Amino acid sequence: MVKIVSEKAPAKVNLYLRVVGRRADGYHELDSILVPVSLYDDLAIELRPSAWRAVAIRCDRPGIPTDDRNLAVRAARGFLEEFGLGGEVSIELRKRIPAGAGLGGGSSDAAAVIRAMAALFRIDHRERLLKLAVGIGADVPFFIDPRPARIAGIGERVMPLDHLPRIDLVIAVPPVEVATAAIFRALQRAHWSGASDAGALDALGAGQLSQALLVNDLEAVAAARHPEIPRLKAILQNSGSRAVAMSGSGGAVFGIFDSATDAGRGADLVRRRDPAALVFAVHTVAALAEL
Repeated sequence: MVKIVSEKAPAKVNLYLRVVGRRADGYHELDSILVPVSLYDDLAIELRPSAWRAVAIRCDRPGIPTDDRNLAVRAARGFLEEFGLGGEVSIELRKRIPAGAGLGGGSSDAAAVIRAMAALFRIDHRERLLKLAVGIGADVPFFIDPRPARIAGIGERVMPLDHLPRIDLVIAVPPVEVATAAIFRALQRAHWSGASDAGALDALGAGQLSQALLVNDLEAVAAARHPEIPRLKAILQNSGSRAVAMSGSGGAVFGIFDSATDAGRGADLVRRRDPAALVFAVHTVAALAEL
């Protein structure tokens, strides 16, 4: 019998991203606050019983890979292998989150596939699912249950943050794709800012999102390689936001606004001033059910 499950895969922004060290295997250890936002991809995962394993994906956006370079494909294949299962898996992906922008779209798609397949096979082994997620990508564990969280390690340690106020944002994406691995390779120790103090979390809980809080240790490297990022950031700064930063390894930048109305106005201003940018007025969400 054919079974189909639909999932939403939200984007994220890093309110701050601090590098605290580097492991022997070359991966950087981070201290970051991640928040899911109301921009999301839609996925439909179809499962046909089979003694063998096959995974296929179709996407409505040209240029998105349909082989193992796609994290959603790797997630489906990895799930079948992890649990010793057979099946023909077909993934329909409606893509809204820009690729290579530091918004976690690929990682979120992968986590959505893991959630869907766990539901299809009625598997509830959280530790094994998280282990699978870590093997696919550093942001994937966060997206298994996307809600505001502080992450540590390379992203595998996820500590949910309760009662974080809703934040209205404008996300603006320049017409470049940023290679995350290249940004981390170019990062120098002098750019590391270390872990945040307790005051940062207190400020977040109180909704006090100042420019000083929005630290991103990767921004200088990404901006030097892609001048479109600082140019778009300056436009966003002059569009009514009270604080602006880059998300992840870039190139998306985001601005904090006092209300959804202000964010809508700010988004319109950015679109007029930079027609090449993709611009979204969004807000943070506390759980998938809010999408």
